[in-house]
Amino acid sequence: MANGHGPDRTSVVVTGGSGFIGRAVVRALRGRGVPVTVVDRVPFPEDTDGVRVVTGDLRDAAVREAAVDRGIAGIVHLAALTSVLKSVELPEDTFADNVLVTQELLELARRLEVPKFLLASTNAVIGNVGTATITPDLPLRPLTPYGATKAACEMLLSGYAGAYGMTTCALRFTNVYGPGMSHKDSFVPRMMRAALTGGGVRVYGDGRQRRDLVHVDDVVRAVLLALDSGYSGHAIVGAGRSVSVLEMVEAVREVTGAELPVEHVDAPAGEMPAVVVDVAASAETIGYRPEVSLTDGLATAWKYFSGLANQ
Repeated sequence: MANGHGPDRTSVVVTGGSGFIGRAVVRALRGRGVPVTVVDRVPFPEDTDGVRVVTGDLRDAAVREAAVDRGIAGIVHLAALTSVLKSVELPEDTFADNVLVTQELLELARRLEVPKFLLASTNAVIGNVGTATITPDLPLRPLTPYGATKAACEMLLSGYAGAYGMTTCALRFTNVYGPGMSHKDSFVPRMMRAALTGGGVRVYGDGRQRRDLVHVDDVVRAVLLALDSGYSGHAIVGAGRSVSVLEMVEAVREVTGAELPVEHVDAPAGEMPAVVVDVAASAETIGYRPEVSLTDGLATAWKYFSGLANQ
């Protein structure tokens, strides 16, 4: 790799590249002809031309240094401890995995003059605003260690952009779903598995709590747009349309033809009444506009889960 400036600087490092969103981002970058380095604790599942793989823990300096070199165009930092419940049980691990690793990667990027740094963030940095709409200008008031670590990472990005002229962008994802999420235990995969087996699903409370579900294809487009835009700051990446949990169940029934009976159970403490986001500003900052409708998106997930079941 040449010494870094000008047209030689093309390759991108994707941390967490073996994960659900990571694999989709890697595919999209390769589709553009961009060389990719994947760094993840989990071995990369595909043997893909143009993908260099570093398997190991990003807490380890040797792993970070093996992944990032002076010639790269940017880092897409998806690796994190993302479970809210786990973050409450393991706040120190969450801090180490999320904040310390991000700081070390930013510092490596600064030293090696890597011009762009993208972070997978979350609207959990805002906390609970009831049924109000989340906009990009709301104050940061996280209510869990997970949300707090992502807020801290956003501040680190802001500091590095301000002090060193690096382009840093935090993308606040809502609930991402789509093909490739077989190992996840979130609500969409649970519904898909129940539809396959003829089972039912448990719904917290009355099921009227609302969520924004964004398809992985929209998320991948947002990542590419953010890389292209040169925008520093943060952007909300969602569908821009919230649906109740009961509406989600109804949409899955429609797509799968399954009965999907519902059992209502008590909601756990801290269950948010709504996640409603406004994505209008993201069109201005990074050029992002969601394109995949919920039923179209669920149909792609159903095709993927049915394919796995038939193998």
